Amino acid sequence: MTTATLDRNKADTFADRLLATLNGGALALMTSIGHRTGLFDALGDGAPVTGDELARKAGLNERYVREWLGAMLTGRVVEYDPATQRFSLPAEHAAALTRAAAPDNLAALAQYIGLLGTVEDRIIECFENGGGVAYEEFGRFQEVMAEDSGQTVLPVLEDAILPLVPGLIGKLEAGIDVLDIGCGAARALNQLARRFPKSRFVGYDLSPEGIEAGRAEARAHGARNVCLEVRDVTDLQEVAAFDLVTAFDAIHDQAHPDQVLLAVYRALRPHGVFLMQDISASSDVAKNADHPLGTLLYTISCMHCMTVSLACDGHGLGAMWGREKACEMLADAGFKRVRIEDLPHDPQNCYYVIGK
Repeated sequence: MTTATLDRNKADTFADRLLATLNGGALALMTSIGHRTGLFDALGDGAPVTGDELARKAGLNERYVREWLGAMLTGRVVEYDPATQRFSLPAEHAAALTRAAAPDNLAALAQYIGLLGTVEDRIIECFENGGGVAYEEFGRFQEVMAEDSGQTVLPVLEDAILPLVPGLIGKLEAGIDVLDIGCGAARALNQLARRFPKSRFVGYDLSPEGIEAGRAEARAHGARNVCLEVRDVTDLQEVAAFDLVTAFDAIHDQAHPDQVLLAVYRALRPHGVFLMQDISASSDVAKNADHPLGTLLYTISCMHCMTVSLACDGHGLGAMWGREKACEMLADAGFKRVRIEDLPHDPQNCYYVIGK
């Protein structure tokens, strides 16, 4: 294309968008730092502070806090009064940045950017040679996922998620058998175990670190109705053993999700329910063009979900497998009833209520 045929307005608009993307990527890293260090929480009361006051309040090094505040000011996150040399976090911004704002805290999601950046070189090798990056190469992923789940699942588990299955709370109160696959640190399972002491809860996950964290939480709360094991859920041996099986953001990560869904079908009792939370998207990439989280989700899929599966010689299904593919695979596993629900607190996921 010659300069004579170049649409200069279109080129300039795109260049401006890329510059905004670079600034946005940098801001995402600093947002993650602000979340992890508690700086946003320290600013959450809205009181104006100097850099030195904020550093003392958060228990951090002033020089680093000062530079961080520069990024937050230029990123239009905090406000600054030159007369008093004080910074403040508007309440409208705190509503999306502090731990107190969960499940609306977007700062927690910013952690994925820095985390995925640590495997960029390995991902490029996969682009060139195929294969995948093993789960063990992702530092902190279990921790970040637990926090993400803690925002989208834990605060609304009893009020919004369980009621998607009519009568389920009553059955849990009376006592049923529950399995959570890909349970991670088992925060949801432990919360259910404490709330419903007459029910019995089992959790399986490949991560020894996640399982040990879940066991430690169960011990701390004295929960005796929880059993957590390091287990490959592709090879479940249980048959008609559970009344409820749950999977929170876990199926698309599996090396062989088709086998996992078949195993879930076998493990459920005849009138049991499979409750699955997974990414809300279409299997048709064109229909995801305007997805509000599309770029982030495809990036997480490419740099974690898909590659972790491929590292195990798996299908590489990816996070954006979509509702259509999910329904197809559920039908292939034998499930006859599938209902998909959206919850207003969670634009990232949808909820499948599945029966035999």
